[in-house]
Amino acid sequence: MKEKHDPANSLQNLEQFGEFGGVNPSITDSATYTFMNESIMQETFHGEAHGCFLYSRHWNPSNKYLADALSAMEGSESAWVTASGMAAITTAILQICNSGDHIITSVTTYGGTFAFLKNYVCKFNIDVTFIDISDHDSIKQAIKPNTKLIYTESMTNPMLQVSDIPAIADIAHANNIKLLVDNTFTPLVISPIKLGADIVVYSMTKFINGKNDCVAGAICASEKFIMEISNVNNGTAMLLGPVLDPLRSSSILKNLATLPIRMIQHSKNALYLAKKFDELEFSYVYPGMPDHPQHELMNSMMNDGFGYSGIIAIDLETAERAAPFMEKMQYQGVGYHAVSLGYFKTLFSNSGRSTSSEVPIEMQKEMGLSPGLVRFSVGLDHDIERSFRLIKGCIDELEYL
Repeated sequence: MKEKHDPANSLQNLEQFGEFGGVNPSITDSATYTFMNESIMQETFHGEAHGCFLYSRHWNPSNKYLADALSAMEGSESAWVTASGMAAITTAILQICNSGDHIITSVTTYGGTFAFLKNYVCKFNIDVTFIDISDHDSIKQAIKPNTKLIYTESMTNPMLQVSDIPAIADIAHANNIKLLVDNTFTPLVISPIKLGADIVVYSMTKFINGKNDCVAGAICASEKFIMEISNVNNGTAMLLGPVLDPLRSSSILKNLATLPIRMIQHSKNALYLAKKFDELEFSYVYPGMPDHPQHELMNSMMNDGFGYSGIIAIDLETAERAAPFMEKMQYQGVGYHAVSLGYFKTLFSNSGRSTSSEVPIEMQKEMGLSPGLVRFSVGLDHDIERSFRLIKGCIDELEYL
């Protein structure tokens, strides 16, 4: 059962002031902090003195402001911010899993995450099984006595498959397994914690920050888990040091205030393009359209009012057809031929040759990733009809219909 959650109002209800009454929280540009009492320093060092700061690898007030805002948005007990999305993912996974443990994950996942799970955690004797996350029988069959984690994305990158978070959470918890969900594609749209996920991670570089001017990540979870990753003796966030600069935290916090209106516009524009591609009988994938296999599932999990996110994919069948199309779109002013997403301008790239290039070609074929798949991160275009006309002009010029 989906727990009712209004992430935008949760953000709106936050009251965070600067030290001199400024409407924006003060930026704490300090690596270390002084104490007038030795015992309080010791208590702070061991996480026993709340509201005190010791060293910015552990906590920084500016990072804490942002973490509190993310926790409110997500509906989690607590949160932690990191220097990148991959830092958030790896910090969370390595806190949960030890040598000899087992992870189940979706085969259709972001290329960087895929590479970490396929090529890196084996160094620590951690075993990983890649499955079709929509096949719940496959999840159950993959569970082993040493399975500690199921990892998925709310909407998988780049194939836009929607994970049934409540059902996967039930499977995980029935077997004493943690469920970790990457919600980068769907902030505000879906609230995985409220659907049963134990931990949610973000690349804040994308929609949350929205400007592609920094790299940052976040972990939203229980207070217990955040205390564990920040433990001075065995916490991955403390010992690996994936610290976000406080100046960046302050910038992201201000951008977070506009996330609701940005997500609405991103989603509105993406839905418009999906409908136009449908009229052209062009091969596309978008969960906001009724013919998407998980359309009704997404409807059942979504928060009201934010649409279906701003990511859409089209299939041009081959990389040789995708390349001139993307080049022509950039030349015509549709947007930028670039990786990443959530930017105010439209970004597009051939996933198999870019953000999913870490996935071997044979595995790309097995998962159904077309070599001509072009992923669009649809921008905040005021005149999306004009944008479509430019796209259609590129299609016509290349005679792709």
